[in-house]
Amino acid sequence: PTRRSSDLVYMYLRDRADENGSCYPAISTIAADLKMSRSTVKRALGDLEKAKYLRHERRYRQSGGNSSNLYLLSHPP
Repeated sequence: PTRRSSDLVYMYLRDRADENGSCYPAISTIAADLKMSRSTVKRALGDLEKAKYLRHERRYRQSGGNSSNLYLLSHPP
């Protein structure tokens, strides 16, 4: 990652990832914990995905509603 915000978001996800490199914090949770705006977090996640540091998958509730994304780190902890 090149931006400071991308570095912070990546470290945040790495700290929360399991042994397979997956975690699923909500964007609003990441933003609140890192004291960033949601748009900054979204931009950082996009930068990280473009640079192949992670990929994400949408998750859905049983009712069909949106849930938090699943983030899969390319280099698990």
